[in-house]
Amino acid sequence: MTTVICNLLLVYLLILVGRAIVSWFPVRPGTALASISSILHDLTEPLLAPLRRVVPNAGMFDLSFLVLFFAIVILRQAVCGVSGGF
Repeated sequence: MTTVICNLLLVYLLILVGRAIVSWFPVRPGTALASISSILHDLTEPLLAPLRRVVPNAGMFDLSFLVLFFAIVILRQAVCGVSGGF
């Protein structure tokens, strides 16, 4: 059971990284990148939206992404006993 949780947390971390990478590129409607962006947004927004209400912005930067990313890394280390990295 622990292995499944560890793998799910790793997959979610990769989804978050994917969303960050896709956000660097202009997304035009109707393209494959738009579909990927939409899927990544739908998968990550349920956890990011509540954090945005709690975590203040640092100027124009949204820190909720970093808070969620590091929270999942710490949770994964606690549950899986992983030391460092992914």
